[in-house]
Amino acid sequence: MQYVLRILTALGFLLHFLGLHAGASVGKGITVPLFPRPRSPSTSTLSYRNDNNISVANSHEYAYLARVEIGTQSFLVLIDTGSSDLWVVSSECMEEDCDAVAKYLPTSTLSPSNATFSLNYLLGAVSGQIGTELITLGPYQISSQVFGACKSQNLLWKLLSIMTVYEALANETTGLGLSGTGNSGILGLAFPLEAAIPDTSGRTLLENLFAAFDADDRYFAFKLGRDQLDSSFSVGQLDSAYANSTSGFAFNPVYSSYKSIYDYWKLPLQAITVNSTTFNLSRTKVPGAPSPIAVLDTGTTLILGPTPDVDRLWSSIGGARKTDAGWQVRCNRGIIIGFVLGQGDDTREFVLDPFDLSWRQGSSDNDWCMGGIQANDRVASGDWLLGDSFLRNVYAIHHVAVDGQPPKIGLLGTTDANSSLVLFQRERGADTTSPVPILASPEHQPTGWGSGSIIGLTVALSFLLGVLITCLIFYCVERKMGRR
Repeated sequence: MQYVLRILTALGFLLHFLGLHAGASVGKGITVPLFPRPRSPSTSTLSYRNDNNISVANSHEYAYLARVEIGTQSFLVLIDTGSSDLWVVSSECMEEDCDAVAKYLPTSTLSPSNATFSLNYLLGAVSGQIGTELITLGPYQISSQVFGACKSQNLLWKLLSIMTVYEALANETTGLGLSGTGNSGILGLAFPLEAAIPDTSGRTLLENLFAAFDADDRYFAFKLGRDQLDSSFSVGQLDSAYANSTSGFAFNPVYSSYKSIYDYWKLPLQAITVNSTTFNLSRTKVPGAPSPIAVLDTGTTLILGPTPDVDRLWSSIGGARKTDAGWQVRCNRGIIIGFVLGQGDDTREFVLDPFDLSWRQGSSDNDWCMGGIQANDRVASGDWLLGDSFLRNVYAIHHVAVDGQPPKIGLLGTTDANSSLVLFQRERGADTTSPVPILASPEHQPTGWGSGSIIGLTVALSFLLGVLITCLIFYCVERKMGRR
């Protein structure tokens, strides 16, 4: 009976889509809008994978939400390239964290299981039950070419494979601040290796979607905007508002530290630039990596990096101070920071809008703004975490592995250094900060017999030798006098 219900439901969706989009010009993939939702003061801490607890209340800190249909219900979920699972809160969640958000009510198409899941974030946790349900993501558009290439039965099974997805029903959440942003859950876009739902229970939403796409179209792309109108999320196609082709993108394979095993969307980070001057970074802590590794994470608000590098960076920028709440910078300090990502001929610099480095409304002092780059030494997945402060400056493509080729990331810079600096200075006023020298090279502490150790050893040996010679002289003198 459950099987028949799924077929009938799929037919209903199919007829609905055909009626809704008949005669429309459609592409291979789907594009859905993203809704930037300001985080409330109670939830305005750095993202889930950061524990510095830096307040950025009302400082353009957005959660980027997409709308999904689960069964017959509609939910807003946070798109997160730093996790892999799809989950929403269920009607059984009575925690304060679940208040004021839409909760999932069981439908006839739900197939619950006895399996449970649990996810721990640095700021919060979630747990619940695993089940399968019909999922709709965006306005699916079925073109006449698809009908011409497939029989009705094949099209039906393809539609079923897309919509029958394992999801997690959260019965308990703590510390995620869902009510502050209005999202009922999270749509994870990282690799299946990081999924809390085991692969024995089912595939991720992306895996199910990509099963219906040609190999060349198995990617998702996003543009994170600074206001309510310029954000986009697409699967299997580009949003023509930002790019009509991939010719301008810099593509690099996702970094894997062990035998093509992938967990997060990572790229080599070669350097940072400060007003076009190269700012070299400390050695990577990732075993075997030739350079520091950056993780692209839409679930993180700011840019996070190792404390020595971040401290040296702000000292090089000037007009900055380190407080208990993190780094702050003069609100009129206009500077262009770039991140040099990739390897070989595909290495490219991506500059940041000065507004993403200086968040005025996050500080109680109008002269000082919260810095968009902060220190965090607990980024376990890499050396640097490039959150929304970076991602708002690129149009990003994430392509999964196909035909023996590794997964890859394509980035297209969307920020012009000159024009963005002009707009920043027009709004913030003249930059009165005195120039400071750029501390371009990190100072590595000696880990073995470095020069400092050798000098110290030489001094110690010289001292001991002097003592021995002195003792020997006294011994000889005393012996000679004794003979007399």
